[in-house]
Amino acid sequence: MRFLGNSEAKTDAKGRVFFPAVFRKQLQTAAEECLILRKDTYQDCLVLYPESVWNEQMNELRSKLNRWNSKHQMIFRQFVSDVEIITLDGNGRFLIPKRYLKLADIRQEVRFIGMDDTIEIWAKKIADKPFIAPEDFGKELEEIMGNNNNEGLE
Repeated sequence: MRFLGNSEAKTDAKGRVFFPAVFRKQLQTAAEECLILRKDTYQDCLVLYPESVWNEQMNELRSKLNRWNSKHQMIFRQFVSDVEIITLDGNGRFLIPKRYLKLADIRQEVRFIGMDDTIEIWAKKIADKPFIAPEDFGKELEEIMGNNNNEGLE
């Protein structure tokens, strides 16, 4: 399952929003019943995980943490404790809880961004700005992708 592209939507007075049809079709094709919502670890956005992806993430994190280490347990607890299980209603909408709207500074307009196996939800006013300056994006991408250990071979 690969989510690509972006889509804009508006929340209603209750915080409900229509899940983009293109992403909804992918979930249906993959027979995913629910999504897991949590605040992103690094950015002021929300992340939707298909349940299977969430379970993979949980397994990966758990495999790197020791249950008998108190700091590891706090990290795991923090990661898993503040999530919401999301199911779409018959109209393809879901509720974004008020605390999540505040965490991501979402007022009404949102942008869904497909991020490979997850979907981010951003306040449109934040997502309208470049995440990285175009000239920096090219340089960084060249540095990452151009570093292929074939230096000197032309």
